[in-house]
Amino acid sequence: MSDLSYDGALQAIAERGRFGIRLGLGRTRALLAGLGDPHLTLRGALVAGTNGKGSVLALAGSTLRVAGYRVGLTPKPHLITYRERLEIDGRPISPEAFAALVAEILPIADRVGRRLGPPTEFELLTAALFQWFRREHVDLALVEVGLGGRLDATHAWDGGVAAITNVDLDHMAQLGPTVAAIAREKAAIMGRGDVAVTGATGEARAIIARRARRLGVSLAIAEPAPLLGWDRDGITVDLPRLGATRVGLRGRHQAANVAVADALLDALEAAGIARVPADARRRGYAEARWAGRLELIETARPGGPGQDPVEVLLDGAHNPAGAAALATALDDLRPFLAGGCDAVPPPFTLVLGIMADKDVPSVLAALDATALRGARIITTQVDLPRALPAAALAAAWLAAHPRIQGSGPGIRTGTVTAIPDADAALDAALAGAAGPVVVAGSLYLVGRARARLVSDPWLADPLPRTAPPPMMAG
Repeated sequence: MSDLSYDGALQAIAERGRFGIRLGLGRTRALLAGLGDPHLTLRGALVAGTNGKGSVLALAGSTLRVAGYRVGLTPKPHLITYRERLEIDGRPISPEAFAALVAEILPIADRVGRRLGPPTEFELLTAALFQWFRREHVDLALVEVGLGGRLDATHAWDGGVAAITNVDLDHMAQLGPTVAAIAREKAAIMGRGDVAVTGATGEARAIIARRARRLGVSLAIAEPAPLLGWDRDGITVDLPRLGATRVGLRGRHQAANVAVADALLDALEAAGIARVPADARRRGYAEARWAGRLELIETARPGGPGQDPVEVLLDGAHNPAGAAALATALDDLRPFLAGGCDAVPPPFTLVLGIMADKDVPSVLAALDATALRGARIITTQVDLPRALPAAALAAAWLAAHPRIQGSGPGIRTGTVTAIPDADAALDAALAGAAGPVVVAGSLYLVGRARARLVSDPWLADPLPRTAPPPMMAG
């Protein structure tokens, strides 16, 4: 299959998607063995957690690049192109290299399948990323766990450092119905001889700490950094040894993520993997970016030249904790967005789409932002079987957020409209926006919007796709 095209590689990966999520390490280990165990040549950090994994990768990866390291990252899920899942120094793998990797792995997958059952999409991706990182001679890797930890395909690798951002309720069908059960799954990424860090709290922290003691793992607890302030483009925190530090990611919840990232860098140094001095940390945190997570974009308003641009805030917010973080961020950011200093700021428009298998009532209840009072709500859906129909989501929103009645400064009656077509929903939001537009509830929806609003040649796929690329996300 050496002549496999990029389009053909996507089709092959999509075909593997029909096997769904099948936790276990046997197939991944067999794939890696067939490739000559590329993961054994790599050191770095395995990062698990309910929320914040991608932010920690973005923050730590940015500082490591500033310090001169060649860093392999595995951000998940992709938003525009599948190639975003394999990244070196902030750039995704090329279409040609991706196709060559898939062509190399497919025959091995067929052999593994005859013995252990067919490998899944994520298992193929995991084997591919380690092969690519070895071939490109990265200095270290930061690998994001896909689901849980103990039986996730990425846990076939131990890079010497383990990080667990936090533990909350998500993916309960696979990981268990309680925080304690989920914490045990995530804590399992720690192995003997590792250096570990966690930002988890309460019962989850206790479970992680017990496993660390049992294995003799050095575990650092990363408390959220004191928040000194925020503005339109990020936050300022007080970090140990660094003092006041600028962070280029929005939202006060990033104070917890940057604390984990900073402790992760300490762990990499303790493990003898990498050393990032203070000046590189300060610059790296300030320059960090994380697409689709409280990402602020200015785009042209429909109607042509001469129109004021529209501010669009993209954020996945696909579980209750993420939705709560978004709600707080909207209230914090409102004074820094268009019209935010007006006596009665113009209302937000919220374009919302959620997968039906998510905890929809809890997500909607968590979106309790003062900035969304009187907002124009447009519910929509992406073209996937898992998507909650726009009309059902509109009804759920009205049940969770009855329209505000009354009059006076700051009091408006909101509206809720269901527009099933996601592109039409975004068009309607932009055309009628009096204030900022927020796109949230699902990374599928955020990716769809970002593909329309952001032009990035690195994300442009060269061939037309005959079927949508696979995307395991929320």
